[in-house]
Amino acid sequence: MENIKVAQEKFADLIQSDFKRIERMKEDTKVTDFSKVPEIIIGILSGDGIGPIIMKEAIRVAKELLKDEITSGKIKFRQIDGMQIEDRVAKMESLPTDVFEEIKKCHVLLKGPMVTPRAGEGLPNLISANSLLRRGLELFAAVRPIKIPDKNIDWTFFRENIEGEYIWGNKGIQVNEDLAIDFKVQTKQGSERIARAAFEFARKNGKKNVTIITKANIVKLADGNFIEAVRRVGKEYPEVEIQERLVDAFCAKMLDGEFNEGIEVIVLPNLYGDIVTDIAAEHQGGLGTASSSNIGNRYALFEAIHGTAPFLMDNGRGEYADPCSLIRAVGMMMAHIGYADKKEKLDKALDICTITERKVVLTTFVEDASAAEFTDYLIETIKGLEL
Repeated sequence: MENIKVAQEKFADLIQSDFKRIERMKEDTKVTDFSKVPEIIIGILSGDGIGPIIMKEAIRVAKELLKDEITSGKIKFRQIDGMQIEDRVAKMESLPTDVFEEIKKCHVLLKGPMVTPRAGEGLPNLISANSLLRRGLELFAAVRPIKIPDKNIDWTFFRENIEGEYIWGNKGIQVNEDLAIDFKVQTKQGSERIARAAFEFARKNGKKNVTIITKANIVKLADGNFIEAVRRVGKEYPEVEIQERLVDAFCAKMLDGEFNEGIEVIVLPNLYGDIVTDIAAEHQGGLGTASSSNIGNRYALFEAIHGTAPFLMDNGRGEYADPCSLIRAVGMMMAHIGYADKKEKLDKALDICTITERKVVLTTFVEDASAAEFTDYLIETIKGLEL
């Protein structure tokens, strides 16, 4: 009985903490208008493993496309140090307080992949720095575009980025040696704001469909309430059709044209979003082809969706890593801060370099192009589009 009492007390504390978080969400309504920001500061978090290598190339591309804005002082890049895994381990903090204060001085962030230690890897079992950044900056929407032209797929995923199984991921209860309990958290406010982001995107981009993905046939409350919240917000967007898919069926039939007919914008809870978007990226051509934006009302973070590639680093092939995912994240970042035309130019150049011409080929093997050589090719292609 004592074990049960301790578990109940811990659970009560978790609920109280989320009541406070809900109040903060209710107050978080001010949205950054970048057209009125005199100097936009882009913070650079290079990451671990291949992170610094591909970040170097991504910044080269960003500086080429934004050279006029950099010269005029409208845009400034700022390197943020102290987030490498060695730094985090030394302080035994996933997100050191002093580093986080520097991060909050930036408007948007460009982030390379970061190590999240796992049991058996010889590192302290630190919490995911990615999760702490998303929660600390209230980056509630992970937006991931996926295009597979030969399958007639042009999807934009809106993954709820804070709640679900992840928000209390390190706060489960070990009741006794036989029983461990983790939690799934869903709030009305969290579900409605990700829904609104999805519907706003659909309206602004001429999309006619929002598809909800859950496992509501089994997870009755959290997923059921998520569906209700999305449909409630959807009433404000009568021109947008709403449909539903179960997450297991969607994963199994993702490329089935009959099953996915009409799907354009997809909204889904955190864990499902993590899994489904990685699968979709693999179908697109691999995680290196995909990028992700993490959007809040005040801050935004843009990143590759792959990991640190320890195999490449351990085998001396880090310089041959594919930088395209992070470069595509640069495009999403430029569109977010008001330069959608520059993203369009980058997208055209990437299509030329990776699909239509492919004069320089990336495979991560040393006999083919390095990240730097591919970026040289991409920048020359961008310059050619400007003529």
